[in-house]
This record gives sequence, structure tokens and C-alpha cells, in this order.
Amino acid sequence: MRLAEFLEATADTAAVGRGEGRRRPGFGVRPFGDRLFAFTTLGLGLIILAILFGLALSLVLGSTPSIKQFGLGFVVSTDWDPANDVYGALPFIYGTVVSSTLALLIAVPLSLGTALYLSETAPEWLGRRIGFLVELLAAIPSVVYGLWGIFVLGPWLRDHVEPALGTLGFVPLFTGPHISVSMLCAGVLLAIMVLPYIASVCTDVFRAVPQVQREAALALGATRWEMVRTAVLPYGRSGIIGGIILGLGRALGETIAVAMVIGNRPQIAASLFAPSATLASVIANEFAEATSNLYVSSLMELGLVLLAVGVLLNIAARVLVLSVTRGQGDETR
Repeated sequence: MRLAEFLEATADTAAVGRGEGRRRPGFGVRPFGDRLFAFTTLGLGLIILAILFGLALSLVLGSTPSIKQFGLGFVVSTDWDPANDVYGALPFIYGTVVSSTLALLIAVPLSLGTALYLSETAPEWLGRRIGFLVELLAAIPSVVYGLWGIFVLGPWLRDHVEPALGTLGFVPLFTGPHISVSMLCAGVLLAIMVLPYIASVCTDVFRAVPQVQREAALALGATRWEMVRTAVLPYGRSGIIGGIILGLGRALGETIAVAMVIGNRPQIAASLFAPSATLASVIANEFAEATSNLYVSSLMELGLVLLAVGVLLNIAARVLVLSVTRGQGDETR
């Protein structure tokens, strides 16, 4: 090789090492397939946003007569009288919040215990089978849960659980007659329905914890519970919160099963033994019976309130997960 060619080759090699090599024609231009894929995924994402905005717009337009008639008083009013065209959403908002909160109070400890057993304690062959059965709960139709709640769960709660809780009658939550359709029955049924969602998410989160963290905790003399408390649970906090929010969203939107067991009474009662109603259940029960335009518009506004609650819940969940994730990042520095 001549000296000039050798020097040129050496210069090219050095330039490539610095990122300054000669570019081939068209280098840096994205291939057609990549651009097509990018535009396709962008279009699909915009379709989802269009569906959401279209749904919100249709609910706003449909509920306009009710908004003009009642204004903000619709959200704080306790009157629901279709015979006189007077409507208020507060009893249904109360029923939705209380039933979902009760469901989470029951389901979250059970879900975390199930997830920890499947990921930390159970043998692999047994964990796979139990995990499949837990996930199978999510595949049962809502109407089947409702029928089971009417004929099995409700009478069992009325005959065994409510009398036992009635001994705490000095607490307003546990007063009143014992009936099979009540807020308590709806809350317990919702807890069973959301349990597989929370448990599945938490199980996957716990299994994603690096094994080296468990081994390090055990090597330092920690017991199994201390290992779980110090190495597994902190690592999966954001995932646990996400699973709980997913279960809460499922509880807020459940319709048929809740409508079959909650009693559907538009009143606010402190007792869990009393019938109540939720936003979703009243829409399902009364939409076919709505005879006036204002009645239909009020039901549409209930749907708008439920949509707003869902959107705000997702925003709050995002903020909470980001704050927890940021906190974890600060702790590891």
C-alpha cells in the first residue's frame, strides 16, 4: 500500500471513531417501513383519543338539558323523583364511593396476601395452578356473580355475618334490619370481583423483583417476612398502587352484578345493612324506563359524572405512581 493510501485509510478510521465518517447516500433517512409503522401507530393512538373525546362530547350534549335545569345542584342534591322530574346525583355518588371503598378494604389485603404467597412461598407447580384459578375469577360473567350474590352470598350475609356485626350496633355502620340486598352485599361481591385484577398485577410485580435483592436481605440475617417487607414490597410500591387503582376502576364501573344485590334505593344511609344505589346501577335500571327528555338527560349526566370520576381517578393514579417512583429513585441515590 502506498503511503498516501495508508494515510487516507487511517484518517477515515479515526473519523469513524469520532462519528465523522463518510455517510452513504441516504444515510440517516428513515426507511419507508419505519415511517409507515410510525404513522400507523400514531393513527391508532389518535383513534383512541378520538373515541374518548367523542364519548365525552356525546355525554355532554345529551346531558345539556339537565345541566341547564339543575346546574351544579345536580351533583349535591339528594332528590331523585322521576314522577316530578326532579333529579339529584348525590345518593348515587355516595353509593358508588362507599361500595368501592368497602370492596377495596376487603380485596386489597386478600390480594396482597395471595400475591405474596404465589410469588414468595408457594412451590412453582402449585403457584401456577392457584394463579390460574385466581385469574379465572376475572373470566366469570358479571350476571353470574349477580345471581350468586342474590341466592347465596346475600342470604349468608343476612343470616350469619350481619347478626354478628349487629353486636357493634353502637356504630352507625352496623345498625338497622338485616336484609339480603344491601350495601354490605354489594361491597363484598365487588371485592370478590376485583380481587383477581389486583392479585394478578401484584403477583407479576413481586416476581419482577430481582432475586439478588432477596438474597442480599437473607444474607444480612433477615427473616423471610423481613426480606419481603424490606426488599420486595418497597420495590413494587408503584406496581401495587397501579393494581389497586385498576381494581378501583373496575369497582366503580361495575353495573349488572351491583344492580342485582345493592337494593337500588336512591337514599343516603349510614348503615351498611341498608339498600343503596350506584351511578352505574341506576343507569342500567332506569334507562329503559325514562319517558321524558329531562329524565334521559339526567341519566346521561350521571354517565358524565361517572366518566369524570374515572378520568380524575386515572390522573390521580398517574401522579401517585410518578411520585412513588421518584421517591424510590431518590432513596437509591
